[in-house]
Amino acid sequence: MFDIHCHALPGVDDGAGGMEEAMKMLSAAAAEGTRGIILTPHANLSSENPNYYENDLIQRISSFRAEVQKRDIPLKIFQGQEIFCSGRVLTLLRQGLLITLNGSRYLLIEFDFDSFASSMISKISQLKSEGYIPIVAHPERYFAVIETTDVAKRMKAAGAFLQINKGSVEGSLGDGAFSAAHRLLERRLADFVASDAHSPYSRNACLGEVDEYISEEFSPDYAELLLSVNPKHVLKNETLY
Repeated sequence: MFDIHCHALPGVDDGAGGMEEAMKMLSAAAAEGTRGIILTPHANLSSENPNYYENDLIQRISSFRAEVQKRDIPLKIFQGQEIFCSGRVLTLLRQGLLITLNGSRYLLIEFDFDSFASSMISKISQLKSEGYIPIVAHPERYFAVIETTDVAKRMKAAGAFLQINKGSVEGSLGDGAFSAAHRLLERRLADFVASDAHSPYSRNACLGEVDEYISEEFSPDYAELLLSVNPKHVLKNETLY
């Protein structure tokens, strides 16, 4: 399995509180079968801490990789960001301050939970027109998608892929997210399941249980597609479908 959305990089956002917490996250994930993780710190979320791809973030990622190797944790570490999709995204991408997932065409993007469907779909279309392939982080948590699955269909029609959180599937992120996540799975609208992990505890990086759950409730092939096949295509910058 490969995790395309994880806040394990310490000291940059609301994720891992320090290096020891981060290493616990990775060790537990590896023990359950995860073979690679894309680090996706929040970026462009606030003017106070935009987490742009500059020297500080680059050095933190390098040091993190070195620590993983030092501890012999059997995980490959890739770089990315969870990009808040504001009006300046295209400019910041052109400037190299925001980055794609592992240097691919794929972007992990997020919106305010109360964003209007028309606004989200417009931004997806803009990114697609510039040659990027947007992956919408946790669409099942957006109120517009909770209200109607048709919004998720419109996102995909505009050129996006959809990544749902394991916590939503398991019911730990609220009833609305739980219901929306299951509708997306039932209708085969989800393209990825990721941890969106923030700690070694309640929102951890372990994907074993959700892999087993999706295999039993939907199908083993769908679980493999969501957790292994599609993430590997992203890492290799390959076409999904």
